Amino acid sequence: MLDLYLIRHAQTRPNAEKRYPLPTEDAPLSRLGEGQAAALTLPAGTAFSSPARRTVQTARLAGYTDLQTTTKLAEADFGIMAGRTWAELEADYGPAPTDWIAALSDPASLHGPLDGESGTAFHARVQTWLNTLPASGTVLAFTHLGPVLAILRLTVGLRVAELPPCSVAHLRRSLEDWWLVSLTPGAP
Repeated sequence: MLDLYLIRHAQTRPNAEKRYPLPTEDAPLSRLGEGQAAALTLPAGTAFSSPARRTVQTARLAGYTDLQTTTKLAEADFGIMAGRTWAELEADYGPAPTDWIAALSDPASLHGPLDGESGTAFHARVQTWLNTLPASGTVLAFTHLGPVLAILRLTVGLRVAELPPCSVAHLRRSLEDWWLVSLTPGAP
């Protein structure tokens, strides 16, 4: 049996500004985020992380110094949405951003944000990582909201969830069957 913990990184300045991060922006945790990460209580296990500074910091502050980083757990490429808030996107593009996010959230969609990742490419990247997991043990993945939601879609069919920074989803797999054990939202 495999226990998989999905940890959304703690708060950063772009999170507080409700802004999609730029691809070149490697924002550190805010002071609030540092406190959130240090307060995490998680089991021992094999720890993976996106290479982003905010995910690595979250893992280290939570006590996981022996990390395996992988780009498979990187945030989705938001293309034209990067660096902007939702209000800015709606002001410039009307209802189109809603369609872009819906496409990015659909594992079968060949579309996504302009100049960004498609739903198919994003979910295939995350699925590639899931396919490498061992049959048993405990694995922790320090990652971003996008990959957490993608893994929840791919494993238990949960399509949407509101998960503030430092949220933790605990999944369990036996043979080919996945189930959601718990979903603990981080502090808003």
